[in-house]
Formats: sequence, structure tokens, C-alpha cells
Amino acid sequence: MPSSPASRPITVALVDDYDVVLKGLAHLFDEYRDRVLVAQIDANRGVSDSVDVVLYDSFAQPESDHHEISELIKNPSARRVVMYTWNFHPELIESARRQGVDGYLSKTLTAPQLVAAIEAVHAGELVISNQGRRAPSAPGLDWPGRLEGITDRESEILALITQGKSNAEVASLTYLSPNTVKSYIRSVYRKIGATSRTQAVLYGVAHGFTPDTHRIDHWMGGP
Repeated sequence: MPSSPASRPITVALVDDYDVVLKGLAHLFDEYRDRVLVAQIDANRGVSDSVDVVLYDSFAQPESDHHEISELIKNPSARRVVMYTWNFHPELIESARRQGVDGYLSKTLTAPQLVAAIEAVHAGELVISNQGRRAPSAPGLDWPGRLEGITDRESEILALITQGKSNAEVASLTYLSPNTVKSYIRSVYRKIGATSRTQAVLYGVAHGFTPDTHRIDHWMGGP
């Protein structure tokens, strides 16, 4: 059951390698601080206290690997672990469930829906969002390139390219077809004025598409 207003707010740590992504997500909770308290969004701070829920944002992360999820679930500082994602491929959901996640939540959820889902997870429920066709991200979320007109999915593709992933690797990681990946890449190239992969990577490095892996390293026991 959801927490009552008089209850202690649920502490939620947000985990991803992109500050702009996490700051946008953190702002979703601004009007719900009596129910959800964002405990950590600093990429360069270690984990010192336990948190009620770790919300793992899957933006440009290797979803088909789930190594980070396994490490989070093992971490005693994380009481419950939730995936926050656009990708509802059945294999990904089943893999996450086998590893023991407590929730698999859609980025299409509005702020009140997301808060309610986190409260349900905190209360011990396994919460998996219903997701049919891919819908737009919830209002208020952010990602690299949004202000330049790059869509959420295009941004993720460009971030993976900036990380050095090939088209085949991007398709595998995102569970998109190779042709769909190529279509996204062509659209990104038009928007950023790139005519080659090298130009796209240079743009990505210069405009915030490079991850800061310190954040996930901390949760995985790194320096």
C-alpha cells in the first residue's frame, strides 16, 4: 500500500551515468517531497547510507547485459531495486525478474504514477508497468540534445555511438532492428549536421553524450 502523507518519505537513489538525465528525473519528484526524497544524484559521491529504493535509469546502458542490475541487487545499501526504462522487450523483463528486481517501470509514467509505483515497490509489491507500443517519455524528463530537437530514443542511439558501439551492437543493446537503428542514425545526422560517424562522435563528446561511469562504479563497489 502507498505510504500515508505522515510517513517518512521513501529515500530513492537515482542511478545512471548522465547528469542531465538524472537531474530531469529528480525534478519529477519536486512536488512529492513529502512522499519521495531523492537521496543521491552526484556521480562523484560514494554510497554511504542505505536507501529504500534504487531507481536504475537505463538510458544508454547495456540493458541486454544487466551486470549492473545484478551488482545493485547484491548491494546491501539498496533495499529494493527498480528498472526505469523505455525498453519492454519480453526477454529484458524476464531477465530482470530472474535477477530479482522489485520493479520494471516505464519512462512514460507521469510523475504521480511513478511515485505511486515506487510506493508500491517499497511496500513489497512487484510492479511491472503495462507497456504496449512505445509512447513518448513522461513530461519533465531530460536527455542530452533535447533542446536541440533530438528525441529521447535518438539521444540514446547517439550516446551509444559516442561510446564506440557499432550499429550491430546498438541494435543488440536496444533490441531494435538494424534498419531501425540506421533510420535513427540518419535522423540524428541531419539534426546535428554530421556526414560521418567520426563527426557524430565528436559532436557527442562535445555535447554531453559521454557517460560519467563513476556513478555506477560507486554502486558496484568501485573507487
